[in-house]
Amino acid sequence: MPPKPLNLDGGTLEGGGQLLRLAVSLSALTYLPISIFSIRANRASRRASQPAGGLKAAHLAAIEWLAQASQAETTGMKNASSELDFRPLQWGNFARETKKKGGKRTEVWEDVCDSVDASTVVRRETGIQLDSPGSVCLILQAILPYLLFHSPDAVGSPMDGTADMGQETTIGSVPLRVTINGGTNVSKSPSIEYISQVLIPMLVEKVGIPPISSQIIKRGWSSGRADVGTVQFDLMPFPRRSRLPAFNFTERGEVTKMHVSLLASDSAARSTLKRIVTERLLARHPYVEILFPIEEDTRNGARLYLLIVAETSNGYRLGRDCLWERKNNASMLETVANTVTKQLEEELQRGGCVDEYMQDQLVVFQALAEGRSVVDSGEDMYATLHTKTARWVSERILGVVFNERGTCNGCGFEVGEDFLDRRKTVWVVEEAAEELERLEMT
Repeated sequence: MPPKPLNLDGGTLEGGGQLLRLAVSLSALTYLPISIFSIRANRASRRASQPAGGLKAAHLAAIEWLAQASQAETTGMKNASSELDFRPLQWGNFARETKKKGGKRTEVWEDVCDSVDASTVVRRETGIQLDSPGSVCLILQAILPYLLFHSPDAVGSPMDGTADMGQETTIGSVPLRVTINGGTNVSKSPSIEYISQVLIPMLVEKVGIPPISSQIIKRGWSSGRADVGTVQFDLMPFPRRSRLPAFNFTERGEVTKMHVSLLASDSAARSTLKRIVTERLLARHPYVEILFPIEEDTRNGARLYLLIVAETSNGYRLGRDCLWERKNNASMLETVANTVTKQLEEELQRGGCVDEYMQDQLVVFQALAEGRSVVDSGEDMYATLHTKTARWVSERILGVVFNERGTCNGCGFEVGEDFLDRRKTVWVVEEAAEELERLEMT
């Protein structure tokens, strides 16, 4: 008998898109069916004519990809919907369903074979397309746990549905390429610069996930004239039967480098911004090395972006940024420089190993890892609302517990495992406790 869907209130805590993205991602990964109501209940509409909250195009794009990848049955998959049922098909059931239907699964991956040996798959590719500059990076956030921990095995594996039930396979991971069309620099969303300079290095070098690379094919902006861009991500999933070891983010170390990325519409604006930022940083950190990995022409006077990343002696990266969406002028350049340098300094003063935007991105990896993972977020172990929301979702779906200091004993998710079998024991105990409580109240 399939398990009952786990009901999740989409208005809990942060009550926005993050809850939705993480819940659906973990549902697809674990095959646990979920039912979300009051989706994005805490989000107001930008236009009076549009309903508040509900599913938007970027959410639908990520959910549709996860539904297709996990062969999930869904209801509520439409624009502005406030409710969503997401019921992935377990791989055992999927194998039977595929055979019953007499056909292949609907595949999100396209195999790229060796030019000499056509039977050898050298890479698997997939794509997600938006017609508007919705955030590429938020779509990546939604599908990344599934990409890393699900590992689409080669043809003939149980996950493919063509092998016999219970048949053991030993198959190495195949590199994945994911191409996403949308916005690279979008308001109220992480930029592709933040993803490539903070998130990916921290996940690879400090958490221990396999290598990921990103390549901007074309920039996409929400400011100025709306423009859809393209980013290509290459990654290697965890191999089957592997687990992510626990990780500790402690002892930040001293700031040794500052990486400054600035995108503005003309060379004069970039030079002015570069000078102001350099002065502000050296005033606070006179011995730090300042690097400028990106200086780029945005070709639009209403597009300005600044990211500053502090790198420490122990390999941690903390970043703050600003996307300015009005016409550039001299006073505005100083405002942007002052704002970002001040916010970064406040982050550093807290003493943590992560900035407030990275903090919630680590929650799902703490929850999936094997063992006790610690993330020092600084003074008073400050947790953002997004972080609290990610912890709440992870606790409900994976059965883990975070303490007040943000430490978590992860579930030790094994790539390819039938996670529902593990959770069934917990559900039996929970249902027995609920029944006992009901009887005591009558």
